[in-house]
Amino acid sequence: MNIDAILTALLIPFVGTALGSAFVFFMKREIPNQLQKALLGFASGVMVAASVWSLLIPSMKMGAGNV
Repeated sequence: MNIDAILTALLIPFVGTALGSAFVFFMKREIPNQLQKALLGFASGVMVAASVWSLLIPSMKMGAGNV
């Protein structure tokens, strides 16, 4: 096992998550309603896409041979 590859694979998502959540701490005022709705819509779309392409489609392919 290559420890450098493992650390890199763990650090990339961690840094992205930490950077994205750091913006919350630096915001001084409240987010406008339109921007908040747009960000929530984008986040929900990402989660739906992740569940479809990473969970549902692979599970349907795995289960197709068992019918």
